[in-house]
Amino acid sequence: MRIEHDFLGEMELDDASLFGIQTLRGVGASGVTGHSFGQDGMVLIRAIAMIKKAAALANLEVGGLDRTVAGAICKAADEVIAGRWNDQFPVDLITGGGGVSVHMNVNEVLAHRASAILSGLDVHPNTHVNMGQSTNDVLPSAMLLAAHELLEEVCDAVEELAEVSAGKEEEFRDTVKLGRTCLQDALPVTLGQNFSAWVSFLRRQKDNLKRLAADCLELPLGGTAVGTGAGSLPGFKKAVFARLKELSGLEVRAAENCFDAMQFGDIHIHISSALKALSAGLSKMGSDLRLLSSGPKGGMGELILPAVLPGSSIMPGKINPILPELVMQVHFLVCGNDAAVTMAVERGELELNVWEAVVTRCTLDSCRLLSRSIVLFARRCVAGVKADVGHCREEAEKSTALAAMIAAVFGYEAGSRVAREALSSGRSIREVAVDLGLLGEEAAAELLDPARMTDGEQMAQAIAEARNRYSSGPRG
Repeated sequence: MRIEHDFLGEMELDDASLFGIQTLRGVGASGVTGHSFGQDGMVLIRAIAMIKKAAALANLEVGGLDRTVAGAICKAADEVIAGRWNDQFPVDLITGGGGVSVHMNVNEVLAHRASAILSGLDVHPNTHVNMGQSTNDVLPSAMLLAAHELLEEVCDAVEELAEVSAGKEEEFRDTVKLGRTCLQDALPVTLGQNFSAWVSFLRRQKDNLKRLAADCLELPLGGTAVGTGAGSLPGFKKAVFARLKELSGLEVRAAENCFDAMQFGDIHIHISSALKALSAGLSKMGSDLRLLSSGPKGGMGELILPAVLPGSSIMPGKINPILPELVMQVHFLVCGNDAAVTMAVERGELELNVWEAVVTRCTLDSCRLLSRSIVLFARRCVAGVKADVGHCREEAEKSTALAAMIAAVFGYEAGSRVAREALSSGRSIREVAVDLGLLGEEAAAELLDPARMTDGEQMAQAIAEARNRYSSGPRG
């Protein structure tokens, strides 16, 4: 065992641990979630370690560190980035104090490891590893870098689902089905058109997330404690951004106003809101699949979803829409995270927002939930969706919504009369229109063809021709 001390006193630590007294104090004052950054937050730890390496190189450049110490810190940072010391970050995901415990956990691990690399030469977590930095500029910068990485993963997952959906758009482009509004019969569409809406939505969300990921590369690094940059050496800020750009391969840039960047977290609200918008659309997709695949005997039964697992412990043969329900539940969680992010950002006070732990946990959690669930949804559900083509066509042909075409040619009252008669008699709109003498067989087949109705331009032309043909009154 070893003894370490700070201005609060001394504590005993295991010789094998790379973290120090401030980390141990942080562990003792948190632990409420049961999840540490070493378990769930390594993307953030890696980002902090990369910043620490860039800072060591920058301080070497401006004369703050000698080459030996800077080199040892860089080597230790490389090991952390590579995941070698993941078990050395025990601080809980939710911790007070503006994230100081998380930041110092990294500083202490790097310092102890660098000291070991130098065979016992003392590298101090604050004096050396944290030179020219503060939790208040390092942690927000690392949060943004972590968000950038995970947003890119979400974008990749969204693109995969968009590509799968585009394949379904092509596969089902001629599959005519009944459209529905307010869960009631509406004019026909093709199943391909349904999936085209998915593709459009997903690509729009991806573009929005890409823009936000790029916005994450504007960092308050160099602002130190309150945004002034006090405590760093001349030239440090320029040097640290140059080094960080080289190390990350990203177009990182200094925030135009560090005072703004360290106080206002609107970027995080934009990110969280965009994730919520994406998850809302995915939930809508999941809900639609549940409805259209409902049955197999008592529901809509137009779609057939891949069977993932048995759906009942008591009813043999029952298959549930597991993955549509998964993405819907993810949406519920993302909405909760979004509410927490909004509250945490709003509670920023004076020169600093100290609720970064909540913002970090919720944002990264939403990103992971979405990227993982979207890939599952794409590969194990959407890719295997099948259509009951015959049933889809039958439902479209017998719908009373086709009376809209009668109304377009002969007026709303005529359309209503045909619809009422079709409902009461159980006959189709086409049969009633012919029986009432509004249309002949051939004209009815042309005007009331569900497949033709899915093409707006074709249908407009057909209506115009029918109105001209029947301008002097109905006839066969």
